[in-house]
Amino acid sequence: QGYQGMVDGGDNIVEVSWESVSSILQVGGTVIGSARCKSFRTREGRLQAAYNLVQRGITNLCVIGGDGSLTGANLFREEWSGLLEELAQKGKIDEEAVKKYAYLNIVGMVGSIDNDFCGTDMTIGTDSALHRIIEVVDAIMTTAQSHQRTFVLEVMGRHCGYLALVSALACGADWVFIPEYPPEEGWEDTMCVKLSE
Repeated sequence: QGYQGMVDGGDNIVEVSWESVSSILQVGGTVIGSARCKSFRTREGRLQAAYNLVQRGITNLCVIGGDGSLTGANLFREEWSGLLEELAQKGKIDEEAVKKYAYLNIVGMVGSIDNDFCGTDMTIGTDSALHRIIEVVDAIMTTAQSHQRTFVLEVMGRHCGYLALVSALACGADWVFIPEYPPEEGWEDTMCVKLSE
């Protein structure tokens, strides 16, 4: 459950084996769990997370997430030595552990369906989101044709129009709005003419 699992510790931190990951390739990425963790935003929460990791000898983290997750990971890395010193002062770990686990290594992987991270061809989640959008369009297409109606489909991406643009291209949409190109004055008439054509 993300950072919540690190803070709670116990059975939430488990070693993954081949058996753990077999038959999940076709399942969405959230199969590993996800949670917004208020306690990790506090120093006390990060202190508890550090203790749980040190108890298991873990000093390497792979963080998959968006702005909040990666910002939290960077803060955790910056505070790491101070957290270990505080744990030592409280008598929870010894000085040997402070030296042994002195460095926290983090690999940050952008998990964002918006595909809005510079320098990345495609962020984790974008491809899955596009597949789901096309599945939905395929499902409602028959209804739209039988009722001879126009359907409006809203997709994620309030600041980034990648999903809207690419899914519009893929499903042959007649009109698309994206935040990078706001509609001009009188767009309603232009769109109605286009749809009538």
